[in-house]
Amino acid sequence: MDLTQYIGRVPDFPKPGILFYDISPLLASPIAWQYAVSQLTKQLQPYQADLLIGIESRGFLLAAPLAMTLKLGFAMVRKKGKLPGKTVRHEYALEYGTDTLEIQENAFKVGKKAIILDDLLATGGTVEATSKLLQQVGIEVAATACIIELGFLKGRSKIVTPFHSLINFP
Repeated sequence: MDLTQYIGRVPDFPKPGILFYDISPLLASPIAWQYAVSQLTKQLQPYQADLLIGIESRGFLLAAPLAMTLKLGFAMVRKKGKLPGKTVRHEYALEYGTDTLEIQENAFKVGKKAIILDDLLATGGTVEATSKLLQQVGIEVAATACIIELGFLKGRSKIVTPFHSLINFP
């Protein structure tokens, strides 16, 4: 199945000059969405992870159904101040300034293996920061996966684990 036909392209969003790749049409198609989940299930099963980590916010849409299919736990990585209770933080550099990611302190057990999931890989900065956050709390990152990879931005070069994507826009 050609999943590229289920990816919307929105010019000048969120700001002029950016072409936004939208997974909403994919999510709206039961056949395409089930196919995407089944393909990622096949790709990720061999890693025998304990936990799937969804990156805010579209990564949640991918990680939650995969966690159910693979019978794994699921935890959210969010921007600073969005999670209740005690959190562990990791600050990382952006092109201009910094940002902070958090995970709930009780969302994991030290020594477990996780797979990081997001809808799209662009520059790789958020995935790299998520990986460092998980390492900081004693979680081994077994693999990373997404639906869309923007190959021309070379984000894959920042990922040190096996990486899977269903669509690559070179």
